[in-house]
Amino acid sequence: MNHLFPYFAVNPIAEAYRSSDLFGKGIFLALFALSITTWVILLQKSLQNRRAEKGKESFCETIKQYREKFLSNGLMASPMVHPFYSITQTLHEKALPIVKERGFITPPDREMIEAYLHTTISNESKKLKESLSILSITVSLAPFLGLLGTVWGILITFSQLQSGASQASSQLVMGGLSMALGTTVCGLIVAIPALVAYNTLKNKATDLTIEMEDYATLLLAYLEKGYGAKEKL
Repeated sequence: MNHLFPYFAVNPIAEAYRSSDLFGKGIFLALFALSITTWVILLQKSLQNRRAEKGKESFCETIKQYREKFLSNGLMASPMVHPFYSITQTLHEKALPIVKERGFITPPDREMIEAYLHTTISNESKKLKESLSILSITVSLAPFLGLLGTVWGILITFSQLQSGASQASSQLVMGGLSMALGTTVCGLIVAIPALVAYNTLKNKATDLTIEMEDYATLLLAYLEKGYGAKEKL
């Protein structure tokens, strides 16, 4: 079996796992689960941000080219749901009926429309930041799990050294040291990508939120220009 997978046969992490006791194996498995979760979240949020970027570009270009049609005919079709689509949908479902009924925009109307848009942006921003707290927890938890494995491995090592220097205990001593170093390495391997992913995704979510606010301001400006604004009824 080992000759088919030579890398795994000599992999020090795999050897450290095999030589660990039940508690040590539990630490390795916990770190492995955190690592899988980190990469799944990174992939999922990257795809979500990519859809948002594509939606922003397509909607902004379409609105600039067909502004009058956009204001009169309602919501444009979209091949996918993304934050900028939701903002446009809110404008057409909440704002346009009010504006079309009066034919112009008053200050209370503007405040109401801004409140609708702000609520939509807030909800979409929460979606962009979903699961980022898991990455934040992973960044803090993984090194501590590695440290726990380190302390446990050293504790096993000293315990075996006190019990004697037989061949069997020598193997257990080496197993304890191997687990101590292996869990430390695994903790860092899990924490470093989680830290990079968390900061990258958090900054991207912040940038998209700012762009959504600019996009909503642009839509509201187009709406005021298209229908006109009055200070009073």
